Amino acid sequence: MAEIIPLPTNPAQSSPRSPREPEPLWRDALGEQLRRLRHDRGERLSDTAERAGVSPQYLSEIERGLKEPSSEMIAAVAGALEVTLVELTAAVADDLRAHAASPAAAVFSLAA
Repeated sequence: MAEIIPLPTNPAQSSPRSPREPEPLWRDALGEQLRRLRHDRGERLSDTAERAGVSPQYLSEIERGLKEPSSEMIAAVAGALEVTLVELTAAVADDLRAHAASPAAAVFSLAA
């Protein structure tokens, strides 16, 4: 017969690791990067949205991390901002790495 292993009912008992600050979601990091690129170009939301073929409301929701845009939508907005998908993806990944390496993230993981 198989051995029955009791599972801990208290999450604190399940792992001796200290809790960490939650990682930002990809959509949040993507939105921040798109907004930064748009602001760096000195553009209004409506200008970028028009060139991308999306509504200003939808682009605003993407920038605020409220929407999970399709790869086609990301490509359209990236094109409107004159960046490649590789450049955009690398910038988002760099932002996520910087967040993970920030002293604030380390403090939160050591605080508990």
